[in-house]
Amino acid sequence: MIYLDSAATTFQKPVGVAAAMWDALASMSSPGRGGYAAAMRAADAAFQCRSELAELFHLPNPERVVFTMNATHGLNIAIKSLVPPGGRAVISGYEHNAVTRPLTALGAAVSVAESPMFQPEAALEAFWRLIAPGVDAVVCNHVSNVFGYVQPVEKIAALCRRAGVPLIVDASQSAGVLPLDMEALGAAFVAMPGHKGLYGPQGTGVLLCREGVPVKTVLEGGTGSASVQQEMPDFLPDRLEAGTHNMPGIAGLLAGVRYVRGRGLDKILDRERRLIRLAAQELEKIPGLRVYADPSGEHQTGVLSVSVEGQEAERLGTALSERGIAVRAGLHCAPLAHRSAGTLDTGTVRISVSDFNTPEEIIRLASAVRSGLERA
Repeated sequence: MIYLDSAATTFQKPVGVAAAMWDALASMSSPGRGGYAAAMRAADAAFQCRSELAELFHLPNPERVVFTMNATHGLNIAIKSLVPPGGRAVISGYEHNAVTRPLTALGAAVSVAESPMFQPEAALEAFWRLIAPGVDAVVCNHVSNVFGYVQPVEKIAALCRRAGVPLIVDASQSAGVLPLDMEALGAAFVAMPGHKGLYGPQGTGVLLCREGVPVKTVLEGGTGSASVQQEMPDFLPDRLEAGTHNMPGIAGLLAGVRYVRGRGLDKILDRERRLIRLAAQELEKIPGLRVYADPSGEHQTGVLSVSVEGQEAERLGTALSERGIAVRAGLHCAPLAHRSAGTLDTGTVRISVSDFNTPEEIIRLASAVRSGLERA
């Protein structure tokens, strides 16, 4: 199988990830639940993971690194901490359902900063028109999960700081690929999965919480601390980490983060961009195929979408699957992004790479796309 669906999950992991998970199963119990060796080993692994994540994302206090089940879990915490029922939010035109559905459930008044793809200055202008006092939160993904479009979150963050409006960043597609400086951004929250660009296992996620930002719980229960009181502790990370920790997952995530830090974000980003540029160049040669690529390459990461004129995306996706190539076809849980791009009716076929893909695989993809369209 040629795996090109890393925007969903990086299937190929560094070898240390599985080893760390097996070690956790064999030697760790639960952090904060005892003073014996297995509990202390778990506590140490959890602290090491928080510390390395804090260093990677320039967060001064590791205790502000909260473990979640996935980015969706973290985004729900962040949104529901800042946006009250019936509140006001501003979002980009490329948000995932992990953002739009919680806002809908809150009955929030949502303004969409609509702008064309791969035009960050237009995006900034759209946000500038909408960000104002009285808005409860701005939510923006750093990179579109459908098109790989890098949005200008640093400049959007500056607009938010100027207006006194808190910012939530969805870093699902950028964590582990693009630099993200929590201190410089001044974002209230940054949410990310562990199982994509951080190369950890599924079932892991991270929520970075800025100092002084109030947080609301979406889950209550045991924390191993302040057990007498019946309200959740008022300090992080305990306030947001009810129940038993996923220690095999956290240990695997730590191994993934260490791989990313050792390899270097610049090298990972360079590899992904070279592969996506190659894919765009090869696929643009195929008649009847529309390729959604940034001509400059500057505003796109390792995610690329294509569509077939007059054809639903699933048809090509199925043809590629039959040829042993794993891609994602459809709406990618992001109908708002497809509406912004004009692909809501047909969806797209998404090709997304990781640090483990090769140019040879991209060439084979292009050949399979050409063959699939010829037989369609």
